[in-house]
Amino acid sequence: MWTVPTRTPTTPAAKPAKPAAARATYRHGDLRRALLEAAVQLAREGGPGAVVLREATRRAGVVPNAAYRHFASHRDLLKAVRAVALSEVANSMEAELAALGPPRKGIPYARASLRAVGAGYLKFALTQTGLFRTAFAVPFELESPPNPAAAGAGGLNPFELLSAALDRLQRAGALSDAQRPGAEFLAWSAVHGMALLAIDGPLRGLPPPRFEALCQRLLEMVERGL
Repeated sequence: MWTVPTRTPTTPAAKPAKPAAARATYRHGDLRRALLEAAVQLAREGGPGAVVLREATRRAGVVPNAAYRHFASHRDLLKAVRAVALSEVANSMEAELAALGPPRKGIPYARASLRAVGAGYLKFALTQTGLFRTAFAVPFELESPPNPAAAGAGGLNPFELLSAALDRLQRAGALSDAQRPGAEFLAWSAVHGMALLAIDGPLRGLPPPRFEALCQRLLEMVERGL
């Protein structure tokens, strides 16, 4: 049984009293990673609005102009952070799948795996709200080929993990060939909507036991209603 975690509200990024000493140069390859790590932490603390190029360079300890060698604009930096956020969403979904044990054939495992990817998505939304918001801060595109930076440890991004779960359901005979096309968007819409209701909507202050019960009902509804 999935337990709803304690929700961590998004808060503005805290600024240290003394800024880091700015460096004009970095060893080759290090600066982009340092800037991205700083920007991801900003998103984690304050959501997409906290991802500011100047603040990322300050945290990385370089002059602002140095960032443009690696990110042509704020949007480019935000897209790179979004990829990291999606990768972490995928890891959360994979963790729920792993808790089911080794993959098995048959309808029970197929149904459980679909619920697991939904549970991982909801868990990430509630515990890493800043990154979750950032994952959808710029127009979302299902890139082809997929961006490997947006994949979890298993090599699949969140959309691909959902697709794989639906394919298992289809192979097991619990989802007909006629129902399969586009099922990702129906399932995704329902679970994403629940996440937003919990983050910003009327479910925000709901006691965890009641919210957990709603999540379980939603995941079962999605799994059986497709």
